[in-house]
Amino acid sequence: MSHIETDLIHSGKAFNETRSVIPPIYQTATYFADTNPEEYLKAATEARHPYFYHRHGNPVSSQTAELVARLEGTEAALLTATGMAAVSTAVLSIVKAGDHVVAQRSHYSAASVLLKEVLPQFGVEVSYFDQSDNSSLDAEIRPNTALIYVETPSNPNLAITDLAYVGALAREKGITTVCDNTFASPINQRPGDFGIDIIVHSATKYLGGHSDLTAGVICGTSAAVNKAWKKMLSLGGALAPFDAWLLLRGLRTLSLRVKQINANALALAQWFETHPLIKRVLYCGLPSHPQHELARRQMNGFTGMLCVEIAGKDEQEQFTRAQTVLNSLQLFANAASLGGVESLVVHPASMWGLHHSPEQKLKAGINDGMLRISVGIEHEEDLIGDFEQALGRI
Repeated sequence: MSHIETDLIHSGKAFNETRSVIPPIYQTATYFADTNPEEYLKAATEARHPYFYHRHGNPVSSQTAELVARLEGTEAALLTATGMAAVSTAVLSIVKAGDHVVAQRSHYSAASVLLKEVLPQFGVEVSYFDQSDNSSLDAEIRPNTALIYVETPSNPNLAITDLAYVGALAREKGITTVCDNTFASPINQRPGDFGIDIIVHSATKYLGGHSDLTAGVICGTSAAVNKAWKKMLSLGGALAPFDAWLLLRGLRTLSLRVKQINANALALAQWFETHPLIKRVLYCGLPSHPQHELARRQMNGFTGMLCVEIAGKDEQEQFTRAQTVLNSLQLFANAASLGGVESLVVHPASMWGLHHSPEQKLKAGINDGMLRISVGIEHEEDLIGDFEQALGRI
């Protein structure tokens, strides 16, 4: 059995039927019909066939999906146009009117909108649990619960969900589980190893790694992925050929990038803990994280995502100081998204303000003095130095 680093270079080669070392971009919407009627019928009806019509499949998409499935340890995978296309397609392929969904309280904001606003429009009820308290999940299970939806580490507060507990409980109750693994990446965590049924990613982030594409991935059994594929045919969230090719290229260096990012993030988090103007550091790789031991049990690395809370006499001063730091950083760009080779920083209370009430922000652990940091592959001393000079301007 080959190692991840080797799989990233060589998995899925069977879909490249040319003599090109790097697969070509299949920039076509449709393909010539096979002269054999049986073969054409197969292409038209087989799930994810790469040579019929682009919404059905694409050779580079097939190669990339096989690679991601290999990384996650699942039977199959499906590429989608965005991360939210992956989330919504996966969820809508599972639930129907009258079903109940249990989701954790802290989520990516767009996923929260799907859960809070979209699903109820289709007669699906959603209730929430505290992901740091397993007993709170038990309390939300109902006879009609069809799905448990989790995200770990969560965005933006870096809370950890006990995947083994969720997986075992769901199997016992006959409930399907979906985990958003974007923050971790399959280098740091494989939810399927803990009994999770379906894994979704915003491949825009770590999998692509260069902030030059948008994409999503759904991973699971062949049956689950084919069901999601059929739903995607109606929803229309197929990934464009060029983005599929860019994603495949980005995946080649995933292991190298994530290892460097992990090391940089830990060094930066450790430095933050020593700084008097930092009130709190949230990084699951630190022993001070309340769920550090759980993170150690289910993660191989602790990602490049961390949050810090700027100190201040009250939240207004914290907000002002956070904005001063944000505007003073020179290497860290103030930009949405995460997981690229470049370091980014955002102010979650501002970003989440559109989707969350003050009460919801409080429940999600979002403070006005909080900064969410996505650490890149730059040298750790330069990253620390950038925050040092920015904090010095307070």
